[in-house]
Amino acid sequence: MPFELEIVTPERRLYAGTVDRLRAPGTDGGFGVLTGHHPMVASLKTGSVTFSESGASERNASISGGFAEVLRDRVTILAETAELSEDIDRDRAEQARDRAQQRLSRRVNPDVDVVRAEAALERALNRLRLV
Repeated sequence: MPFELEIVTPERRLYAGTVDRLRAPGTDGGFGVLTGHHPMVASLKTGSVTFSESGASERNASISGGFAEVLRDRVTILAETAELSEDIDRDRAEQARDRAQQRLSRRVNPDVDVVRAEAALERALNRLRLV
């Protein structure tokens, strides 16, 4: 039996539809959801959300952190950023990866924010895994 899925960022509603199952990257480990799942709230890390629409093949979204609210008949993902795999621009993701790697190679420079550069690299690599 399907359930409703909504993926939302601060800028927009990325996806709203009916799905049969979902896998998400929880900070305490990945988790799956089927209809009737016990209600919960989970924090999410950068990774891929994979879901199957009723009667269709799997779809993927790249997310970078956030929260998932799971109810028996609905899942809402509130993500810092999110992009459906079919919307990812490979060239742009490769450029983001290269910029992050360059920033990390200059760690001795006190102007380089290592945590931000590592997060940018993780986001870019995740996006590239989906294209």
